[in-house]
Amino acid sequence: MAFRKKAGMMLALQPDLLIVQECEHPDKLSFPTEIASPDEMIWIGTNDNKGLGIFSYNGFKISLHNKYDPEIRLVAPIKVSNGNSDFMLFAIWANSPGDPDGQYIGQVWKALHHYDRLIKKHSTILIGDFNSNTIWDKPRRPFNHTTIVERLQQKGIDSLYHHHFKQAQGREMHPTLYLYKHQDRPYHIDYCFASRDFTDKLEGVEIGDHAGWMKYSDHVPIIVSFSN
Repeated sequence: MAFRKKAGMMLALQPDLLIVQECEHPDKLSFPTEIASPDEMIWIGTNDNKGLGIFSYNGFKISLHNKYDPEIRLVAPIKVSNGNSDFMLFAIWANSPGDPDGQYIGQVWKALHHYDRLIKKHSTILIGDFNSNTIWDKPRRPFNHTTIVERLQQKGIDSLYHHHFKQAQGREMHPTLYLYKHQDRPYHIDYCFASRDFTDKLEGVEIGDHAGWMKYSDHVPIIVSFSN
């Protein structure tokens, strides 16, 4: 929360697109003069202190797709364009305490079905906090982390972290969450999945470190870069 107090740290990474979970409402975002304001922003949520924020810089254009389903509130289909290419980005914060049938990864499962025609084998990115990992799979549940990974792979969409670092799901060597900021309670629950045309342009994947980020959040960022 209080993204305005942390924006400088994030913007030092010079992002083109920035997806922030637990992001305060834009009305609260008053950045210091030395911090660049985004070109465009989209905010979704019901709590002004904790929503889903999508910010664009360097000429990228973003807009909420007209097929957005507010029943799957915090999985947002975003149309992105930079003048050279257009693609669909799904900004994700898998968190819906009011949905007993799918509070966390269930939100992603519902989104995969609802947006099936928008999630294609090209020009597609899904990124954010999935609140999930294969280690928590429940075999009798019709949806779990593994079934979601498999469904995306069937569409030609892979986790870029696992592709880049040659890691297996559930055996990640880089945590993205330190529960209660404790270094001895690490988990990997944030992901960037992308269609293989993006994989072909992948330049690098970085995961923030505990020492540098814990004063800002219990999560560390996933930084994904592509060639033009």
